[in-house]
Amino acid sequence: MIDVRVLTGDALVAALDDVARLRIAVFYEWPYLYDGDFDYERRYLQSYRDSADAILVGAFDGDRLVGASTGTPMTDHADDFATAFSETDYQLSEIFYCAESVLLPDYRGHGIGHAFFDHREAHARALGFKHIAFCGVMRPNDHPLRPASYRPLDPFWRKRGYQKLDGAIAEFSWTDIGHDYQTKKPLQFWIKAL
Repeated sequence: MIDVRVLTGDALVAALDDVARLRIAVFYEWPYLYDGDFDYERRYLQSYRDSADAILVGAFDGDRLVGASTGTPMTDHADDFATAFSETDYQLSEIFYCAESVLLPDYRGHGIGHAFFDHREAHARALGFKHIAFCGVMRPNDHPLRPASYRPLDPFWRKRGYQKLDGAIAEFSWTDIGHDYQTKKPLQFWIKAL
């Protein structure tokens, strides 16, 4: 039985190193192909400790963290996302940003992804946000590392009421597996009214 719960305070802080390890493991896979760095991950995740309105949802198999999902107000990421939203009618102050959802492969397909979204959406509503959004990396269909068995998550996201926000594309740089330098990747935003 997997226990999915919101972590706050000391429990949130205590889980951050495990979340860093999960991000490195899960984002190593297609489509992110991320050659992760633990020190970078620790620095990145401190924003969830420091934001009063952040959420961390953990999925536990006993005491082991096997999945995690995070979110913060979009204004906490204004430097990263302002450009992506500049040509839209949305105000960053009205959007809650769902950051990562990472879940080890053996635990997928059991409703944990829905629980991650349920908790973050409820949290955003309770804080009074009008919209909730996330972004996903865009890779070409003919990428040589794309697994033949890969199934995009678009149908799952649409079923939950999210829609692609045309023209809202962020760019982030990271090192792909097999490379020794960073390259920019486009990430498509998806959004939903709360």
